[in-house]
Amino acid sequence: QVQLVESGGGLVQVGDSLRLSCVFSGRPFSYYTMGWFRQAPGKEREFVARISRSSNMPYYADSVKGRFTISRDNAKNTVYLQMNSLRPLDTAVYYCAANFRASSDQDRDYDYWGQGTQVTVSS
Repeated sequence: QVQLVESGGGLVQVGDSLRLSCVFSGRPFSYYTMGWFRQAPGKEREFVARISRSSNMPYYADSVKGRFTISRDNAKNTVYLQMNSLRPLDTAVYYCAANFRASSDQDRDYDYWGQGTQVTVSS
């Protein structure tokens, strides 16, 4: 049974940094493209970043490009999202997700999801 468990969220000030982690278990982690999505109150879930199985192809939403970095450690079955220069609009529940078939920024293409971790950026 596949499980994804996120951690690292919290309440921060504008301009601060946070690093989210997501531990994957239940299947070979290296088989999966990993993505981060977020959902703000009253809004639809949106793509944030993804990383290929071998880590050589990160891809970002325009809204986070240059501020967020996605990475993975296949030895630790973990994907990370380093978030710098945080803004109030980054406030959301952040979810990690696993995609077995192909790299995608569409949430419908992801097979497994974590429970989410709250990130709140206060001004």
